[in-house]
Amino acid sequence: MGDTTRFGISIDSDLLESFDRLITGKGYQNRSEAIRDLIRAALVEDKTVAGHEEMVGTVTMVYNHHVRDLADKLTEHQHHHHHQIISALHVHLDAHNCLEVLVLRGSSAEINRIADELLGVKGVKHGKLFLTSANPEQH
Repeated sequence: MGDTTRFGISIDSDLLESFDRLITGKGYQNRSEAIRDLIRAALVEDKTVAGHEEMVGTVTMVYNHHVRDLADKLTEHQHHHHHQIISALHVHLDAHNCLEVLVLRGSSAEINRIADELLGVKGVKHGKLFLTSANPEQH
């Protein structure tokens, strides 16, 4: 961490009131910490778009395990990307549906490509990718 710098901003009073309600609801102790978190999130988001930074991510999928060969196809994808997929969690939601969460590490471009492949497999009902920095100490 570097030295702390104080700075001022100009903001519409209605926007500030809305922001204060938001951060109070999220449990922030003060505006400074909320603004620091917003800046960190923007910096991480910028890295996810760049495509070259090392990132970690989770791919969460829900699918019907009765769909023919679906589990085998998903497993095959995971084995094909075994260097990037560092962990997997499989949960039986009910008699038909499964939730799978994969943890990946690699460039944001690699992780996005793998997530697109997995989420695009016929029979996956829905899913989502969440990316964050693999080097949080840089923020």
